[in-house]
Amino acid sequence: MATTSAGLLLYRTSDGGGLEVLLGHMGGPFWARKDEGAWTVLKGELEPDEEPHAAALREAAEELGLPLPAPSSPDVDLGEVRQRSGKRVLAWAREWPPPGPDLDQVRSNTVEIEWPPRSGKRIEVPEIDRVAWLSPDDARRLVVSAQAALVDRLESALGR
Repeated sequence: MATTSAGLLLYRTSDGGGLEVLLGHMGGPFWARKDEGAWTVLKGELEPDEEPHAAALREAAEELGLPLPAPSSPDVDLGEVRQRSGKRVLAWAREWPPPGPDLDQVRSNTVEIEWPPRSGKRIEVPEIDRVAWLSPDDARRLVVSAQAALVDRLESALGR
């Protein structure tokens, strides 16, 4: 059975007036030297009986290691995408007002993985090893392919 994750796409208006979205680069040795397809919306799996929007907010805060900004308006429902693995991702967007987070303060939660694969050895890695503000075009190029639709939906919702 495919898992379901919920996530939050944080966005801001750059100094030049353009839209930027905050994506996380997946942590661990498998992703270390990858760029395209190695970035993601801040997301994670739902806990049993957890409301998806609440899960999205919890996961984003855990992966940033920072408190989220209070919403200035209701979060934008970006709907669902299905990744190649079959995983369903439900997502919302929230504006991060100026000045925005200090990205040097980001400290993701960690996850234990088997590395190298099938070795029986377990290591602990950050779920997200870095975050960056990206233009919509850069975000679409770098994000897990199915999640590019979330950037498109955000632009559409904001009338850009």
